[in-house]
Amino acid sequence: MSEKLYTVGKIVNTHGIRGELKIVPETHFPDERFAKGSKLVFVHPEQGTQFPVTVEAAREQKNMFIIKFQGFTNINEVEKYKGWLLKVEEQYLSELPEDEYYYHEIIGCAVVTEEGEELGTISEILSPGANDVWVVKRSAGKPLLLPYIDDVVLNVDINEKKVTVRLMEGLLDL
Repeated sequence: MSEKLYTVGKIVNTHGIRGELKIVPETHFPDERFAKGSKLVFVHPEQGTQFPVTVEAAREQKNMFIIKFQGFTNINEVEKYKGWLLKVEEQYLSELPEDEYYYHEIIGCAVVTEEGEELGTISEILSPGANDVWVVKRSAGKPLLLPYIDDVVLNVDINEKKVTVRLMEGLLDL
């Protein structure tokens, strides 16, 4: 597969005996990604082995998704995929509205203040509640937690992989 792949979930366990899998979603669009007929790819986390799959049915359960993929009818056929990643090909990504980004576009971006001071690189995105929190890995000290709100995130340049921020009082505990 020459297409770029983007992680949308992680296979954490089997569910029942009919070949269903428990998936922890890693996407803002689980309803779209796990919709019946969605074409996804199982990817082995270390070896990179890939196996294309199609969603037959999915339902949400306690912050996870229980998904049945076409062609699997019992637990023995899916057991080996525990721990694998669930990915989507780039061609199936939707165009996002302005000011919305995919995780893979944000993670790895350099973070600078409006004065030009380099703060670090975005290492992960947390979704604790009302708004996402971007975790900035710094060269020294604790990671910086940036709430993704207009007062803090001034500009996101995906092409330059650079995010410009305004630090509010209390955000930077040195």
